[in-house]
Amino acid sequence: MERVRILGAGPAGLSAAINLARSGYNVDIFEKNEDVGSRFHGDFQGLENWSDEKDVLELFKDIHINVNFKYNPFLELKISNATKMWNFKCKRPAFYLVKRGSSEETLDTALKNQALDLGVNVHFNETIHENEADIIATGPIKDKIYAAAKGIIFNTSSQNMAVGLVNNNAALNGYSYLLIADGQGCMATVLFNKFNNISSHFKQTERIFNDKFDLDLSEISNMGGVGGFSSENVFKRGNSFYVGEAAGLQDFLWGFGIKSALTSGYLAAKSIIDGKDYQKCAEKFFEDKLKAGMVNRYLWERFCFLDYSFIVNRIHKADDHLKFLNYFYNANFIHKIIYPFAHRYLKKKYEILSI
Repeated sequence: MERVRILGAGPAGLSAAINLARSGYNVDIFEKNEDVGSRFHGDFQGLENWSDEKDVLELFKDIHINVNFKYNPFLELKISNATKMWNFKCKRPAFYLVKRGSSEETLDTALKNQALDLGVNVHFNETIHENEADIIATGPIKDKIYAAAKGIIFNTSSQNMAVGLVNNNAALNGYSYLLIADGQGCMATVLFNKFNNISSHFKQTERIFNDKFDLDLSEISNMGGVGGFSSENVFKRGNSFYVGEAAGLQDFLWGFGIKSALTSGYLAAKSIIDGKDYQKCAEKFFEDKLKAGMVNRYLWERFCFLDYSFIVNRIHKADDHLKFLNYFYNANFIHKIIYPFAHRYLKKKYEILSI
């Protein structure tokens, strides 16, 4: 059976490897770090559950990803602008919290173990040139870094909670969050520009959250990271397929990317297995969501610059909060009208190209 070489052992690369190995391919993954999840240190991330009508965990099963990792479903969450607090109760989980990193209970380790169980060869501390790889899954593109996070992880006796903070002192044009599940937590600021100011923004984030909640924190350690966005979305270069953030796949509004990473890995594997055009398959699947994300980012930055209460109120008043978000996460007639304006604005600001 044909041998496939994958560069990078993140979620996208492991998803591709799992699906190829299931179909009998010999798969080698080359990972420059000593283990999976080396960018993370037990940070919480969310598997958003509104951009598709089907539950994200069911979607994982559809792409042959076993849900053998620890997750915490959140049907309730809070959003604040530092002045007002909105409480949301959803009809199904708004998102599932998962841990990232190299420890046993993380999503990364679960995916690694699934791949190893299927006979995938993972070569840690090794790399190959991109033109030698069939699939490129190397994470954020260095010149396409449009988001940065800074925060802390900690242990706590506080109850489980998920709180989003939209306040320009805490995160200009971005957001901050406080996530606590089963005695562990994560607090961070996420910016989409002016990264040099992230430390001062995070100090404001800490102050606001500590003012609003009685947080009992211990064993505190720093965390941080970057995210890559692109509307170029080069899914194929030469004979190599690009997946995940290496292809510029990331939610341009709030930075959710795990589902896109796993799905792109699956599509790349299926294209190899079925002999299909991966570029066309990926463009067909992701184009509307990417355009919607660009418009959503434009609207967020242009019209939510005061206190964000307009958009939060609109979501809060919806009978079904997740259905409302689903409408705006998939290209609709509003997105099609606004897209040219959004593209011009974002191209100038982020130096991105048209889809």
